[in-house]
Parts: sequence; structure tokens; C-alpha cells
Amino acid sequence: MNESKKRVLLGSPIHQKPQILQEFLNSLLRLRRVNFELDFYLIDDNEDEASSRVLEAFAARRNEVFLQSSGLHDAYIRNDTTHFWNSSLVWKVAGFKNLMIRRAEAFDYDYLFLIDSDLILHPDTLLHLIGTDRDIISEVFWTQWQPGTLLQPQVWMHDEYNQWEAEPGEQLSQEEINRRFHQFLAKLQQPGIYEVGGLGACTLISRKAITAGASYDRVRNISYWGEDRHFCIRAAALGIPLYVDTHYPALHLYRDSDLDKVADFIRLCGVEPEVLAQEDAENERAEEAVGQAEAETTEETEDRAGENEGHKRTAPDGAGAEAAAPPAARDGAKPWTEAEALQRLHKAPLPEAGTDSNKAARAAAEFAVSFERRAALRRPKLTLTMVVKNEGQRFLRQVLQTHRQYIDEAVIIDDGSTDGTADICREVLQGIPLHLVRNSISKFSNESELRKQQWEEVVKTDPEWILSLDADEIFEERFAGDIDSLLREDNCDLFCFRLYDFWDDRHYREDKYWRSHLSYRPFLIRYRKDFSYAWNDLPQHCGRLPENVFELPHLLSNLRLKHLGWSKAEFRLDKYLRYMLLDPDGQYGWKEQYMSILDQHPNLVPWTE
Repeated sequence: MNESKKRVLLGSPIHQKPQILQEFLNSLLRLRRVNFELDFYLIDDNEDEASSRVLEAFAARRNEVFLQSSGLHDAYIRNDTTHFWNSSLVWKVAGFKNLMIRRAEAFDYDYLFLIDSDLILHPDTLLHLIGTDRDIISEVFWTQWQPGTLLQPQVWMHDEYNQWEAEPGEQLSQEEINRRFHQFLAKLQQPGIYEVGGLGACTLISRKAITAGASYDRVRNISYWGEDRHFCIRAAALGIPLYVDTHYPALHLYRDSDLDKVADFIRLCGVEPEVLAQEDAENERAEEAVGQAEAETTEETEDRAGENEGHKRTAPDGAGAEAAAPPAARDGAKPWTEAEALQRLHKAPLPEAGTDSNKAARAAAEFAVSFERRAALRRPKLTLTMVVKNEGQRFLRQVLQTHRQYIDEAVIIDDGSTDGTADICREVLQGIPLHLVRNSISKFSNESELRKQQWEEVVKTDPEWILSLDADEIFEERFAGDIDSLLREDNCDLFCFRLYDFWDDRHYREDKYWRSHLSYRPFLIRYRKDFSYAWNDLPQHCGRLPENVFELPHLLSNLRLKHLGWSKAEFRLDKYLRYMLLDPDGQYGWKEQYMSILDQHPNLVPWTE
């Protein structure tokens, strides 16, 4: 690889109609890539299954595409007049964009290019933006926000959407505002690069800006609407100027009727006819792939229905389909193993059908295709591990009932319980492989020793992914729908999450002593046999995972973890007394925080799922 090449991650959260989405994706493929490499991070947040299939077909043909499902199904209403947003949709999208920032940072990209899925780009857009050498810059596009109104750019000068220049405190008449407004619009119609106060939707962000703290987190003391405004205010506060480029305006497909403009826009961009012909061919292949995927889904559904009725066609003597051997016989030899079939499939083309001599070879290759498809669909194993002690009257039952939705195995250390904790584990996790290790004498006074024991017991089960939680920790509801996409992530071995300390059923605590939710901590790790794990030996607060796990490729997730252990007054008192017993001087923790546990009027923030 040419080391001088820049690396760019293109990110887009997508909740889009299929026809507009296809035009958007075609536009991305037309981007000229000169001296930079381009990868894609697309989040599928679609309600329309057809749009999801368009994305899947796009990703299936390209190794540089990382496609992640949001697991959400929020309604987003739009028509040929306008689009209707609400606060939850805005901050959901902000969370998606922050995930993209974190991925760009974790994998050391030079730039992140965030773009909305209803834009059509000039082929030179990204190449030109990189060449401007600005840390945050958007390409302009123009929109009629309401029918019959002026076309306006997506950038502004100050406040929420004021598109005129004004000095702080300057008092302007309406006539002067109108004059400056039209002056601003006229300027942006001239090719150039202009400093602005706000931008969005088609934005290139440099590694330098990301490292400085650029993000879409809400600025708590600002009530302006929209995640882009909070991004821009934070950037300005960090001293990062914002620019708009007007050399290659994008086409905004704000309404379905705007699709009629695409052909003229492409013609004006000077796209070569052979490129369009290749694009048409790709679209046809995508449609065929979507149709084939639908047919396979239907066929697999019918096969499962047949199996449920007892028609297990591939299994002799009524055995389950899983027990069927591979189709057999090459020259009278024993049947191929699955591995041999896969190897043959990759080394030689599929034999032609129709001759007896080729039937066995074709059958084995077809089995290999089937096996490979099943292997691709198989989700990596997820092992839950936790340490428990006398949890019978606390949150254990609730927590395990939630976790059993998505775990494949569990390793639990019962650290000297004297109640029914072990029985609850067996009862709630019935049907899931459970490795329950019971310590007759508690090891919690030396937490490092206990955590090492926990880790060693997990490793004995040959884990793939390990979810390390305490018995009073539970993820928000959407975790169950999102966990599959995390486990299938090939370029990450560690996921970090924010932990919220609940002080009652509906509020978490936030003050100078209780702000764990402002940081990300590791809870989900892929086990690597070739990695040398090192432990912190502190007897308290040593960490539940090895201390060197951040040497592994890691990402931040916007999924939130609820810590219920502080949510009842009697439990807070228990913990306070335990800390005073085990660490009275705050040698391993924070003495002031210990003392604040008993505050009578802490600052509480409402929780929203």
C-alpha cells in the first residue's frame, strides 16, 4: 500500500426510501479516489425491508463496507411538503454519528466524511474537500424547505439558522437583515470556501478535529434544535473553525419529486456514459441479489416448516438434520468432511451437472456451499460471566432473565453465598450451558484473586466473546437487538459502554462523585488465545478484565448499561458499610465518594429508554 495515501471513512446513518437510497449509493461509487482509500460505515436504521436489502446487496459486493443494523424501528414521517423530526430521532442520529467518530478514531483514519443518505454528490466532491486542508468543512447543497420558498443552503452564520452576518450585540432592522440575508445567499452561489457558524449533512472531519474532541454529544446548556448545532457549537468552543465549500454543490433529494432531477445533475457532472452503463449493470445485479435472497429466505422457511412436520429429508432413520453426513463418495472412498468440501469448492469450479461421474463431486460442492452459508449465518458464541454472593433478594433473577435472551453460555462464580443464589442461577438459566463454581470461603477481600479465578474458569470453556457483568447490571432494552452486530465485528476485539448508576427505578445520579456514565468502560471482549493478558493486583477496584485489554482493537458503543446496585437505600447502606470495612482510608478507591453514598439530596437525572 502507498503509505502517502490518506484513509477516509465515509459514514452514513440510513433511514431511507429504496429508490432514493439506490441513487445515493450510486453517487458514492462515482466518487473519484485519487491518492486516498475509502471505507464505508453504514448504519441500517430502515423501516422498509426493501431498503435494508439494497444496503445488504451493496455491502455484499464490497470488502470495504461495514454495515451495521441499528436494531431500532422508529417511525420517521416525511412527505412532499416537509420532514417531521422529534427529539428522540435527533439524539438517536447523534448517537449513530458518535459511533462513526469513535470508529474513525479507533482505526486511525485521516478523515471521517459524514453524509446524509438523500444527497447526490459530484464525483470530485470528496477529493476536493480533502484538498482544502480544513479540519471541518461541508460541501454546500440547496433546499426548498417548504414548497414555493427560496432555495437555502444547509449552512448558517449564527444561532439556530440565521443566514446573515452580524456582530455580537449588533441591533439590525428587518430591512438590514433582509439585505444581509440575500447577500449571504448570493455569496454562497459563487465558487469558493467560506467560514460559517454552522453546517452539517455533508461534512468532512479531520483526525485532528476528532482528537480535539469533536462530537455530537448534547451541549447541556444549549436548547437549540438538532445534533448538528451542538456539534458546531462544541467545535467553535474548541477553537476549530467551520467552513463550507461551494465548488461542487450536492443535489438534495428532499422530496420524492426531486428524483426527476438526478439525470440532469449527473449529466452536468460530466459522468462518462460507460460509467453509467456499469452502474446500470450493478443495479441489475443488486436487484437479482435481492430477489435471490428473498427466494432463499422463502426456501429456508419452507424447509424449516417441513422439518417441524417430521420430513427431515437429509437425515436417515428419522435423525435430526444436524446428524446428516455430507453427500459421499469420490472413487468409492469415504465421504468428504465439511472442511474437505470447502477446500474443494474454493480450489475448483463447481462441476457441471448431468453426468454420473460428476454427481458425487457436485453434491459435495453443493453441500460445501450450504455449509459455508450456515457458517456465515452462525453468530459467534457469547459467554456471560459474573461473580455473585447472596444475590437472592436483590436483582439476580431480573438480570439473568434479561441476559438469557442473547447469551449462549454462562460462567458464574458463587463467592460463598449462604442463600438461594446458586438455585436462582440454575433455575433461570435452565437450558443454557451453565458452569457454576462455588467458593466455600469468599475471596472478595482480595478482588484481584477473585477476578483471576473468574477469568480462568471462563477460559476453560473455550469462549469466543465474553460479556463480563455484575449481578446488578443490565443493558437497556435495545441491546438484545444490537448484540449480534457487535459480535460479528471483525475489526474489533473489545467494546466499551457507559455505565449509569441508578439511585431509584427511574433516575441515575450525576454529580462530581457519580459520573461513571461520562466515560466508557470495557465489558465485552473477544477472547484471543494468542494474546498475553496481564492483571492488576490491587485487592480492591482491580478491574473485572485484565488491565492491558486496551492494547486490543477496541470501539465505543452507544448502548447503555444500567447499574441497579445503588437504586435502593438499604443496598446503598450495605455498600457503604462494606467499603468502610474493606477500604476505610480510601486507599484503593475514593474516600469522598464513599462518604457521598449517604447524601440525602443527590442530583438525579431522569432515565429515558
